[in-house]
Amino acid sequence: MESYFIDKKHEDRLLSLMVADNTHVGDAERISLFYIISGNEDLYAKRRAIYDFKDHCIKHCTQDREVDFSSGMYALIRLGYNLYNGYQDHHTSPFSLFYCLDEQNRKVAVNAIRLRFDGGLNFS
Repeated sequence: MESYFIDKKHEDRLLSLMVADNTHVGDAERISLFYIISGNEDLYAKRRAIYDFKDHCIKHCTQDREVDFSSGMYALIRLGYNLYNGYQDHHTSPFSLFYCLDEQNRKVAVNAIRLRFDGGLNFS
Protein backbone atom coordinates (compact mmCIF):
# COMPACT_ATOMS: atom_id res chain seq x y z
CA MET A 1 0.00 0.00 0.00
CA GLU A 2 1.23 3.47 -0.86
CA SER A 3 2.18 5.48 2.20
CA TYR A 4 -0.17 8.31 3.02
CA PHE A 5 2.25 9.79 5.53
CA ILE A 6 4.71 12.65 5.20
CA ASP A 7 7.12 10.80 7.48
CA LYS A 8 7.20 8.43 10.45
CA LYS A 9 6.46 11.28 12.87
CA HIS A 10 3.23 12.02 10.97
CA GLU A 11 2.14 8.40 11.31
CA ASP A 12 3.06 8.30 15.02
CA ARG A 13 1.16 11.52 15.71
CA LEU A 14 -1.94 10.20 13.91
CA LEU A 15 -1.87 7.03 15.98
CA SER A 16 -1.43 9.05 19.19
CA LEU A 17 -4.50 11.15 18.32
CA MET A 18 -6.52 8.02 17.62
CA VAL A 19 -5.45 6.51 20.95
CA ALA A 20 -6.24 9.76 22.83
CA ASP A 21 -9.72 9.76 21.30
CA ASN A 22 -10.21 5.98 21.31
CA THR A 23 -11.04 6.23 17.60
CA HIS A 24 -12.31 3.13 15.84
CA VAL A 25 -10.14 2.20 12.83
CA GLY A 26 -13.22 2.33 10.60
CA ASP A 27 -14.07 5.93 11.52
CA ALA A 28 -12.90 7.50 8.24
CA GLU A 29 -14.41 10.89 9.11
CA ARG A 30 -12.46 11.31 12.34
CA ILE A 31 -9.30 9.71 10.93
CA SER A 32 -9.26 12.18 8.03
CA LEU A 33 -9.48 15.09 10.52
CA PHE A 34 -6.74 13.59 12.70
CA TYR A 35 -4.64 12.93 9.59
CA ILE A 36 -4.71 16.66 8.81
CA ILE A 37 -3.93 17.67 12.40
CA SER A 38 -1.06 15.18 12.65
CA GLY A 39 0.40 16.17 9.26
CA ASN A 40 1.28 19.69 10.33
CA GLU A 41 3.52 20.67 13.27
CA ASP A 42 1.51 23.81 14.14
CA LEU A 43 -1.86 22.07 14.04
CA TYR A 44 -0.56 19.17 16.09
CA ALA A 45 0.87 21.53 18.72
CA LYS A 46 -2.54 23.29 18.92
CA ARG A 47 -4.67 20.13 18.57
CA ARG A 48 -6.61 20.78 21.79
CA ALA A 49 -7.89 24.06 20.32
CA ILE A 50 -9.20 22.13 17.29
CA TYR A 51 -10.66 18.99 18.87
CA ASP A 52 -12.01 18.12 22.32
CA PHE A 53 -10.62 14.70 23.20
CA LYS A 54 -12.72 14.45 26.37
CA ASP A 55 -16.06 15.06 24.65
CA HIS A 56 -14.92 13.58 21.29
CA CYS A 57 -15.97 16.53 19.16
CA ILE A 58 -14.56 19.42 17.15
CA LYS A 59 -14.15 22.90 18.56
CA HIS A 60 -15.15 25.79 16.34
CA CYS A 61 -11.81 27.57 16.42
CA THR A 62 -12.36 28.96 12.91
CA GLN A 63 -15.06 31.25 14.27
CA ASP A 64 -13.69 32.59 17.56
CA ARG A 65 -10.08 33.20 16.38
CA GLU A 66 -8.74 32.81 19.95
CA VAL A 67 -5.81 30.72 18.72
CA ASP A 68 -3.22 32.13 16.32
CA PHE A 69 -3.41 30.16 13.06
CA SER A 70 -2.13 31.23 9.64
CA SER A 71 -4.52 31.34 6.69
CA GLY A 72 -3.12 28.01 5.50
CA MET A 73 -3.75 26.41 8.87
CA TYR A 74 -7.33 27.72 8.91
CA ALA A 75 -7.79 26.19 5.44
CA LEU A 76 -6.58 22.80 6.68
CA ILE A 77 -8.81 23.01 9.76
CA ARG A 78 -11.84 23.88 7.62
CA LEU A 79 -11.09 20.96 5.32
CA GLY A 80 -10.72 18.63 8.31
CA TYR A 81 -14.03 19.82 9.75
CA ASN A 82 -15.71 19.43 6.36
CA LEU A 83 -14.43 15.86 6.02
CA TYR A 84 -15.49 15.15 9.61
CA ASN A 85 -19.07 16.39 9.51
CA GLY A 86 -19.73 18.39 6.34
CA TYR A 87 -18.90 21.74 7.98
CA GLN A 88 -19.16 24.67 5.55
CA ASP A 89 -18.68 28.39 5.67
CA HIS A 90 -17.85 30.96 3.00
CA HIS A 91 -14.18 29.82 3.06
CA THR A 92 -14.70 26.10 2.30
CA SER A 93 -14.68 26.17 -1.49
CA PRO A 94 -11.88 24.12 -3.10
CA PHE A 95 -10.22 27.33 -4.29
CA SER A 96 -10.31 28.91 -0.83
CA LEU A 97 -9.03 25.76 0.84
CA PHE A 98 -6.14 25.02 -1.53
CA TYR A 99 -5.10 28.53 -2.56
CA CYS A 100 -2.90 29.27 0.45
CA LEU A 101 -1.40 25.80 1.01
CA ASP A 102 2.22 24.97 0.30
CA GLU A 103 3.19 21.73 -1.44
CA GLN A 104 3.44 19.61 1.72
CA ASN A 105 0.13 20.84 3.12
CA ARG A 106 -1.58 20.29 -0.27
CA LYS A 107 -0.36 16.69 -0.11
CA VAL A 108 -1.81 16.36 3.40
CA ALA A 109 -5.12 17.85 2.19
CA VAL A 110 -5.41 15.59 -0.86
CA ASN A 111 -4.49 12.47 1.13
CA ALA A 112 -7.04 13.37 3.82
CA ILE A 113 -9.72 13.55 1.13
CA ARG A 114 -8.59 10.17 -0.20
CA LEU A 115 -8.66 8.65 3.30
CA ARG A 116 -12.15 9.97 3.95
CA PHE A 117 -13.65 8.59 0.78
CA ASP A 118 -11.57 5.41 0.54
CA GLY A 119 -12.78 4.36 4.00
CA GLY A 120 -9.76 5.22 6.14
CA LEU A 121 -6.45 3.51 6.71
CA ASN A 122 -5.87 -0.21 6.55
CA PHE A 123 -4.02 -1.15 9.74
CA SER A 124 -3.71 -4.86 8.96
